[in-house]
Amino acid sequence: MEIDNGNEFDMFKNAVKKGSDTMVKEKPNSTRIYDKDGFRRRAACICVRSENEAEVLLVTSSRRPGLWIVPGGGVEPEEEPSVTAVREVLEEAGVVGSLGRCLGVFENNDHMHRTEVFVMNVTKELDEWEDSRNIGRKRQWFTIDDAFTQLALHKPTQQHYLMQLMHSKTLDNTNRVVNATHPPTTTLTNAACSAAAASPTTA
Repeated sequence: MEIDNGNEFDMFKNAVKKGSDTMVKEKPNSTRIYDKDGFRRRAACICVRSENEAEVLLVTSSRRPGLWIVPGGGVEPEEEPSVTAVREVLEEAGVVGSLGRCLGVFENNDHMHRTEVFVMNVTKELDEWEDSRNIGRKRQWFTIDDAFTQLALHKPTQQHYLMQLMHSKTLDNTNRVVNATHPPTTTLTNAACSAAAASPTTA
């Protein structure tokens, strides 16, 4: 949702110039958080259902219900990104589980947001959840290759999340920042993942 209140946008720009995080109202129960560089702070989860991480859970887009995305959303005031990630997957995908490793922070310069992405091992899938009731959102498990193909149709920059998932088990991604402004330049094949493991994932 775009910021349409001129006064709030001026407040946001002034606060960014001061080098502090700032908050701009997005909707009645949600507030946008921006970092000192003017990037919106987000968090998301790559949800898996087994240790081999062969399948991931995607949800339908609220704007384009026929297309699939990785569940995630904006960080709320006084909220840690890990808490945001758990909250968003419950709201959007109706799943709970154990939060695992961080895949890094994915920066999108076109949309000016930075998304901290985590892995969640799903332990329970609810029959009904907030977004299924309110907007008819659906969820579905995909193989990694199929998820990569689905994301290419609507959220190609989120393909970076999957590429990082494939070669991150032995890496420390706590402070990793990935430029995810553009789609990956390679397809998600075993050869591509091996090559990605040897060098950082950038767009």
